Amino acid sequence: MICVHCDYDFDSRGTRKVIAGGKINECADCVEELGTETAVKYLGCTSADGKMGGVSILAFDSNEARENYRAAWNNNIGMHKGKSAALSGSNTAMSGMKFRQVGENFGNSNHKGKL
Repeated sequence: MICVHCDYDFDSRGTRKVIAGGKINECADCVEELGTETAVKYLGCTSADGKMGGVSILAFDSNEARENYRAAWNNNIGMHKGKSAALSGSNTAMSGMKFRQVGENFGNSNHKGKL
């Protein structure tokens, strides 16, 4: 496919183009240079429950809101701290953060046949 900005022939299904985003007729370089990607990427959050982890997929209105939620989530679950999540005064407040849930997959909380 030919880029509408620079007339460069590029692969519209290539890894670099998929990561960069943008319109189908823009090469990855032009998307990055011109900043034409406006979509906010989804955020996947995992939790452990029983023998299988659950996943929630969230959508945000802005990249800033997505990044704030991600940072708060990582802080509260103990990411990069060498410990598991625990309630304490150092946890980041997550109330008031606006998002919508796009999908979810819950783990099986039934452990060894117990209800």
